[in-house]
Amino acid sequence: MIERGKLIILSAPSGGGKSSLAKALIDGDSSVAVSVSHTTRAPRPGEQNGVHYHFVDIDEFKKMIAGDRFLEHARVFDNYYGTSVDAVESLLAEGKHVLLDIDWQGMRGIKARLPEALSVFILPPSRDELERRLRGRGQDSEEIIARRMRDAESEMSHYHEFDHVIINDDFAAALTDLQAIVAGEPGRLRPLSLDPQMLLAGS
Repeated sequence: MIERGKLIILSAPSGGGKSSLAKALIDGDSSVAVSVSHTTRAPRPGEQNGVHYHFVDIDEFKKMIAGDRFLEHARVFDNYYGTSVDAVESLLAEGKHVLLDIDWQGMRGIKARLPEALSVFILPPSRDELERRLRGRGQDSEEIIARRMRDAESEMSHYHEFDHVIINDDFAAALTDLQAIVAGEPGRLRPLSLDPQMLLAGS
């Protein structure tokens, strides 16, 4: 009998390094998979249906909402995004550990429905480092960077609602922490190198 996989929710502020950690985790562990979300937005150049997203129209998305077919869903500006129950359940039943890249609000919804899901919040080592990472993209105006910093502070204020917190001060060490959580060995996690409240206090 195949042992059911774990559902792992990964959240972080923009610039926290979540996407890089998730990619490294998946690349190094064939037992970890990502659930492909549904969206009503149009595909961007190079995106493939069923690979990057399941692209559906608004009517189909609303039918799925009415049929209770999403673990969580949200409207972002003019588009809808959702995590399909069927897609997640299929992977878990195969013994895959499913990684969900969602925010704290989505985490709350999923934990209410599946309390056994593990939630992990990735924090930057400092506000200065977070701002440096956001500026390093080299594509945003000062106004956008300031807005992203405000959004990040709002996101980080919910870190205490998560089962585990990882400080991404050293990428390899943060990845090892994430691997320990997936392996069901939280005792291997490093002690936090800072008090997360310092990030919120502006230190």
